[in-house]
Amino acid sequence: MAHAPASHAGGDSDDGFAEFAVAAWPRLVRTAQLLTGDFHEAEDLVQTTLAKVYGRWRRVPREEIDLYVRRALVNNNLSRLRRKRVAHLLTPVLPEPLRHAYAGHADAVEQRTALMGALADLPARQRAVMVLRYWEDLSEQEIATVLDCSIGTVKTHARRGLAALRNHPGLTTPTNPTAPTGVRR
Repeated sequence: MAHAPASHAGGDSDDGFAEFAVAAWPRLVRTAQLLTGDFHEAEDLVQTTLAKVYGRWRRVPREEIDLYVRRALVNNNLSRLRRKRVAHLLTPVLPEPLRHAYAGHADAVEQRTALMGALADLPARQRAVMVLRYWEDLSEQEIATVLDCSIGTVKTHARRGLAALRNHPGLTTPTNPTAPTGVRR
């Protein structure tokens, strides 16, 4: 699968876009997977985002590239959700044969699956705040800039998102009763 166009239609140089896209691809896909809840949709989202960014690449100030791409990724995901309007069905645990095949990682897989399910249950903007804050480790100001909203809105989404995760039934299992409370502001 081609991750990014190699050059402009009429030129030999892409002004560093291909190098940026290759270096940023893994990080963007991980972030997109948390936003979408699905690896394949995450790849599609990143590919769509990079294609759109490529068209504007020469106009994006170099010191704002990461901010611009994060904003584009989040906005493309929100647009995708508005168009789709269909809830994703996530498997709460791995099917029995796969669970036993990786017994050494079973707990980690179940915790990750539960977290992905809990994130999927959050509204899109809360989910974006949770991912940008606790996965991308952005400050409230940086998140406000990416989402084009106030810091107060970011704080509200963060507070509500954390409360929803702490109370999510998939994250408060008897084998892991304190998992969601490990996240602090």
